[in-house]
Amino acid sequence: MNNDTDVHDPSGVRLQKVLAGAGLGSRRACEEIIAAGRVTVDGQVVRELGVRVDPTRAVIHVDGLRVQLDDSIVTLALNKPRGVVSTMDDDRGRPSLAQFVADRPERLFHVGRLDADTEGLILLTNDGELAHRLAHPSYEVLKTYLATVEGRVPRSLGQKLKQGVELDDGPVRVDSFTVKETTADASLVEVVLHEGRNRIVRRLMDAVGHPVTRLVRTRIGPVRLGTLKPGRTRVIAGAELGQLMREVGL
Repeated sequence: MNNDTDVHDPSGVRLQKVLAGAGLGSRRACEEIIAAGRVTVDGQVVRELGVRVDPTRAVIHVDGLRVQLDDSIVTLALNKPRGVVSTMDDDRGRPSLAQFVADRPERLFHVGRLDADTEGLILLTNDGELAHRLAHPSYEVLKTYLATVEGRVPRSLGQKLKQGVELDDGPVRVDSFTVKETTADASLVEVVLHEGRNRIVRRLMDAVGHPVTRLVRTRIGPVRLGTLKPGRTRVIAGAELGQLMREVGL
């Protein structure tokens, strides 16, 4: 084991058992994944089936995606309904995020914010490092919104928004802008940006003369809202969680 000596822990658990326990497939399937050179432990490719690891400390990737080994760590997607504030406890008694995870034993905190009038995807987790990195502007995780706005939006607006619009707290530019539908007095647009400033989409569309009447966040990085109903949650796991962790360098 020329390159496995650093990662092998004689008192640990067999790597294929750890992977199977993390939901990567049967133990036999996990042995095939290891033998194919698709697994790294602490940055080293491991191909031997006898390697043991400490699942509480080892950093394991399969096909470049991090595997979450600690089953006490959970990350959830929530479809936040309109009228709910983005806190776990509101001192003014307004509806908060806590009501949607009241049956869960973990102490969860939310990643980022949506203003009360904005609906859609928000993440809840007890993974402090993941939450910190997702909230940090240096990782520039893309967020996608569907906005219903006043007025017929001209196709040329996308170029203007990509070049940047000056707001009172500095310029903002979108990564992508698509007009989905238009009527005589309203438009449905998709806005993709990596900004996290407060009410940024509403302020941006106000600044260009198309105030938002409804706003839904549909995606954060690789995590999509999909068919998740308002007020419901789903666990983010497996490849989806691995892709989310890769976005922030984990």
